[in-house]
Amino acid sequence: MTILDPATPRPQAQPDKSRPLVEVQHLKKWFPIKRGLFSRTVGHVKAVDGVSFHVMPSETVGLVGESGCGKTTVGRTLLNLIPPTEGEVLYEGTNIYDLDPDRMRALRRSMQIIFQDPYSSLNPRMTVANIVGEAMLVHGIVPNQEAAKAKVADLLERCGLDRKYVNRYPHEFSGGQRQRIGIARALALSPSFIVCDEAVSALDVSIQAQVINLLMDLQSEFQLSYLFIAHDLSVVRHIADRVLVMYLGEIVESSGTEDLFARPSHPYTRALLSAIPIPDPDANVDRILLEGDVPTPINPPSGCHFHTRCPEVMDRCRREDPPLYDLGEDHFTKCWLFEDSFPVIDD
Repeated sequence: MTILDPATPRPQAQPDKSRPLVEVQHLKKWFPIKRGLFSRTVGHVKAVDGVSFHVMPSETVGLVGESGCGKTTVGRTLLNLIPPTEGEVLYEGTNIYDLDPDRMRALRRSMQIIFQDPYSSLNPRMTVANIVGEAMLVHGIVPNQEAAKAKVADLLERCGLDRKYVNRYPHEFSGGQRQRIGIARALALSPSFIVCDEAVSALDVSIQAQVINLLMDLQSEFQLSYLFIAHDLSVVRHIADRVLVMYLGEIVESSGTEDLFARPSHPYTRALLSAIPIPDPDANVDRILLEGDVPTPINPPSGCHFHTRCPEVMDRCRREDPPLYDLGEDHFTKCWLFEDSFPVIDD
């Protein structure tokens, strides 16, 4: 068996840059609500309700929206950590939901995740060497514990930590250091695609910047693709090539990052952008205040899900779900306001 160095890209054929690395097609995840003596299903929480998008090789796609809109469920379902209700996820053209357990386990090397909470995502009973090196041993990348420890030390150094930390436990580190350990763990198998699930939201602002810069440096070095899940649009603007805006289980707008910030089209996107803090206290910002709370995903509103809070709502919005309109330059939005001006995307 050839021993692969997890600190360098895996020696494999380079992906076709013209084709998506990951394609998500009509993905749904409904969680059943069970009640009664016989646990009868009485409804569903429609956490993800028909999401489609793609991630190109070496691209960062930002997924943004309010808490509870289904962002994390998208990330975990995409990796098959939780099974989907409907839909497909194609990795290099292969539907991962059709794979048997052995092939899915092999694919885990290529698809990894960085979790949100650096405090609960690391096992407090394990040293850093075991946390980061365990996957290397499971997948046969290294022959023994000593070889794994040496590789872990290299990874820690690449992630901005001292090599001597390999024998320490998670409680000996700060939040930012723990997240760097989580990043090292995700890199241990030389993946091509990483889901960053609110990877910096639990960190101080100064530490956020350091971790974001680290992720960008690692992407450049190892040609990584990211799905970057976040609610902070200013962070997403810094790291993402494209942005998907999610509301109540659906993607309502997608665009290149700069284009989205320059010409937001969906009323929800405009409200999110207007809420970004401006460092100039004298700046005159027209804030868009949304009325009411996010509706329950158990029984989402009819028609456009956003119509209960939309400042530009029309009668049609309450009755019919809008299609996806092509605004040009890889910019798409799901809103009736563009019915007379732009073509509908054929599904």
